[in-house]
Amino acid sequence: MFSSEQIAAVAEDVDLYGYDRKVLADFGMPDGSLKEIPAQRKKLEMVLRYVIKAFQPGVKYTEKQVNETLSRFHIDTATLRRELVGYGLMKRAGGGGDYWVEGNKK
Repeated sequence: MFSSEQIAAVAEDVDLYGYDRKVLADFGMPDGSLKEIPAQRKKLEMVLRYVIKAFQPGVKYTEKQVNETLSRFHIDTATLRRELVGYGLMKRAGGGGDYWVEGNKK
């Protein structure tokens, strides 16, 4: 038999894409922008995975280019940029340098 924690973990894995769709429906607009940036960590992470798809892996972006891309999603580009770096979805060169995405976009 499974414990309640194991059942919850399995159920969460089974409907991962359903959860993603629900979060995007709750926080997204028809044009692909965001109504707001989620405060809850799990929802924020899902939204960041959605946003990072706008960047090509291995391409170097200036902060201005990153902000221009992020502005399509939300006016608060600084928060989105900071969270993308904080969650490790985007890398940043020290001293205000370039930004980039490593590996596959997921």
